[in-house]
Amino acid sequence: MRRRMLGTFLPLVLVAATAVPPPAAADPAPAAVSGLVKSVQGTGSPADHGASANWVIGYDDQATTAGAATITDAVGAGQAFQPGSLHAPPGWTPQWSTDGSTFTGTEPASGVTAVRATNPDAGPDATQLSGALTPPVQAVTTATGGDGFSPILYRTQGGVLQAWNIYHHLGATSPKVVCTDLATGQRCPGGPWPKVLNTAPGPLGTLGAGDIASPMVEQYVRDPAAPAKVYYPAITATSVGIGCLDMAAAANCGYSALANLGGSPPVSSITGLVESGGNVYGLISSGAVVCWTIATQSACGGQPYAPIVPAANQPYVYGALTVVADKVFASTSSPNTTQQPSLGCFDPATATACAGWASSRPTGPAGNYTYNAYTAFSTSGAPVGACSSTSVASTVTTCYALDGSALPAPPITALPAGAIFFPPEVVTDPGGHVRSYLPAWGGGYAGAALCHDWTTGSACAGLPGPITHPTVNGGATRDYGYAYDPPSGCLIGLGDAGVLFSMEPTTGASPCVRSGGQVTLKPGDFSCDGGNHVQGYTAARLTGVDPANVDFAASQVTVTDQDNAVVPTPGFAPDGSVDLTGVSVAAHPSITVTTTLVLHSAAGFSGSLVVDYAGDAPQLCFRTTIAADCAVTAVANTATGTDSTGSFTSNTVTLPVAPGASCTPKVKVEKEICTASTAAKCGPGGAGPWAKQTGVGLLGLLFATAYWRITVTNEGPVGITSAHVVDSVEPSCQTGPFALGAGQTRQVYCSTYALLSLFPITNQAKVSYLPVNVPPGTPPSHTNWSSAKACSLLCVL
Repeated sequence: MRRRMLGTFLPLVLVAATAVPPPAAADPAPAAVSGLVKSVQGTGSPADHGASANWVIGYDDQATTAGAATITDAVGAGQAFQPGSLHAPPGWTPQWSTDGSTFTGTEPASGVTAVRATNPDAGPDATQLSGALTPPVQAVTTATGGDGFSPILYRTQGGVLQAWNIYHHLGATSPKVVCTDLATGQRCPGGPWPKVLNTAPGPLGTLGAGDIASPMVEQYVRDPAAPAKVYYPAITATSVGIGCLDMAAAANCGYSALANLGGSPPVSSITGLVESGGNVYGLISSGAVVCWTIATQSACGGQPYAPIVPAANQPYVYGALTVVADKVFASTSSPNTTQQPSLGCFDPATATACAGWASSRPTGPAGNYTYNAYTAFSTSGAPVGACSSTSVASTVTTCYALDGSALPAPPITALPAGAIFFPPEVVTDPGGHVRSYLPAWGGGYAGAALCHDWTTGSACAGLPGPITHPTVNGGATRDYGYAYDPPSGCLIGLGDAGVLFSMEPTTGASPCVRSGGQVTLKPGDFSCDGGNHVQGYTAARLTGVDPANVDFAASQVTVTDQDNAVVPTPGFAPDGSVDLTGVSVAAHPSITVTTTLVLHSAAGFSGSLVVDYAGDAPQLCFRTTIAADCAVTAVANTATGTDSTGSFTSNTVTLPVAPGASCTPKVKVEKEICTASTAAKCGPGGAGPWAKQTGVGLLGLLFATAYWRITVTNEGPVGITSAHVVDSVEPSCQTGPFALGAGQTRQVYCSTYALLSLFPITNQAKVSYLPVNVPPGTPPSHTNWSSAKACSLLCVL
């Protein structure tokens, strides 16, 4: 732009034309690199030998794009890792190493020399958690186990929905446990699948031949403190009991025997399991109830208890269990015999048969058999009794109340002879109605679900009866069981045909055109130094989702807190976000956001649910024990990291270690005088000789000068600081401060002139000092005096 200056005349100056380069462009600002901030707490400074140090690494995330991040910290010299102390922020996977280079996801029993945490999707916001939204589950015809029985659903830390199943009635060495990723329809990583089950703890497939056989009817109990752990009925070569499967680690987590095989009546198998009052219950073939306590991981006292149903002399227990108002009901049958199938009741409070149930009740004609027992509900949704459906020549369903009186049976089980029924899945629909979905097949049905609405006392409205699955494997599903996935609102089914499939509970359609996700966010878990690093919740949002494909009016988002209480929130905005700024972190230190999305189309769906909070950077922590070795006078730690911004290193934290009572240094001082006749031999490093006193007349040869040597020795076991030589006669001998390590020596040379007196002069020295790393204000220690004597004209000893 040309600017004219009005009212001013400027001279015209001609300048030779030259090429004027344009201004140089400013260099772009360097990209920010993430960083680590290291600190230590719990010990004071200096720390004591044997103290526990909590090392804290704060991750300052500067990434602008998502990417993998890794934080690594080697355990410094002079300290030992404390087992179980590694804390990784949510979304990060902890790892351990015994050699500093090879890391594993399972903590070794001892010898950890380095720790690590990894996050495959870190940045740009380190204070968020995400979980995958499950796409509509298509039928999976890959091998899920021909006799896979019912599915067990597990949502990984990243939100991936997996279906686990255990083949039923298979021998000990047969592979029988399978994991399927329902988002892809493929088997889970870590194959080949299926894998054997073992009584010894350890990763699936790594413990040699399987040694656990499976029963006829399998029911599973989830550990309330560790939902990834599943307890299942198990049979070994010598006993029946409870096996443990850790789905998060894909590992066996032990076995507890509850009854020995054999005996009279013979024990050959087990059925169940169910949970009541923190105990797990099963039924063995002798008709007795077995019991195991989750908290103690041990058998209940006095079990097996007295039989509540007749013994069945069969290879397997044909029956199942259900819990009604804390009472345990069990069914049993003996196919192809004259024995009637029956239902019994066990009261955990008395460890005996329930009141009114001194004897079991029949549930069908002799020779019929059953695979189920299930809870009956009142129209208000209260559990009031138990039912069992039996079949051979005819299908019969019989129900009893808690007191043993008869209850009306659901009419939905009136299928043709030959139909068999399995334990149902109970779901409360959006209208509050309690529904039971019973799997069935046989009697002309290749697979079906039967839905009974206990609230109305009739078949479920809007659903055919029975519900078949013509779009799944041509309808040949031979249903064994269903598992309800609350985030998506879908039932996941599995049957004898070995096909996993999804079913929409309100229409019976397959696949279930819904999606769901669930993320639990506890901001306090992102830090581990005990400080308050949280400002407040921000939002939940759907990412990678086309809002136009979601029927938000029919979809639902629910926020619950640590007490499972619903927290009011505004619900979905048009873009799929949910405002959480009104949720108090103080009142709700943990929230679980669950989304159930009703979709317009199942094609090409993918995405995630992300929940965020505002606060400081996340922290990684671990504890070490400082060695009791007196040679350890300090410990240090430095962490390293990598993410999408590059590599970075934390500050080094050095923690001094104070000597304990057993680490008191032993300091000695030796005062000597030179007895050589020439001064050249009496200076620093001089050969002397050196002695405790001189001969008479020697000082005259040295021009009346006494040459002193003071030797200070630290015999250990720790170093000293602030050391001073104190001399009673000669100021030039006083030296300090200086430090002296364990095993080190320091010599001080000084002299005194004009000692031509009649009498000898005795000079003495001592050392004051502090052990290394003592707390401020500690008074100094002193050695004893050490003396040497200078004789002039005479020497009186």
